[in-house]
Amino acid sequence: MFGVTTPGVDCIRKRLEEGYGWEVYVFHATGAGGKAMERLVREGMLDAVVDLTTSEVVDEVMGGVLSAGPERLVAAARAGIPQVVSVGACDMVNFGPPDTVPPRYQGRLSYEHNPTVTLVRPNAEETRQIARFIAEKLRACAAPELIRLVLPTGGISMIDTPGQPFHDPEVDEVLFSTLEKELDGSGISIVRDPRDINDPEFAVSVADMMARLMKSL
Repeated sequence: MFGVTTPGVDCIRKRLEEGYGWEVYVFHATGAGGKAMERLVREGMLDAVVDLTTSEVVDEVMGGVLSAGPERLVAAARAGIPQVVSVGACDMVNFGPPDTVPPRYQGRLSYEHNPTVTLVRPNAEETRQIARFIAEKLRACAAPELIRLVLPTGGISMIDTPGQPFHDPEVDEVLFSTLEKELDGSGISIVRDPRDINDPEFAVSVADMMARLMKSL
């Protein structure tokens, strides 16, 4: 999870723990968190993954400071375990203080989360590259029937909803439509949901979707 997707992740965790009695581990999308999750999947320690916050992919594609490396999204796909994947916080790349933002991103739409964290909004072409990265990893999966890709069209982070600084439906649509195009024929089910990623009802639907996948085994 990430700060801008925490409410959604917390809701999913609560639903899986209290509604289904599952043991849930939450990983922070800080680079190290994604690497740890991928390693535990490779070691067979996790039975399923709700990958709500895939923002580390953005940092990998755009050179941010919170990348989990080029193997992000690989382990669960190869393992063939149930996955519900989304695009949480894929509307931002992370840097340190404003003066650490690379020159190529200076002058771009940005948001100073705090004095040590500056977020830059990917443009349409960068977003297309992000979508292709995600699609490439998911396409290499061992069990496409056990993957659901959920696209919350109401906003992919806390600051991507109406009235918030990164709200950009046109760029978000590039993300959604590119994923749909790149995964066409893959056997992976893609669901568009009109709610935003932190909507409690969206979160419950994601948790229930995962529960149904597990029951199908």
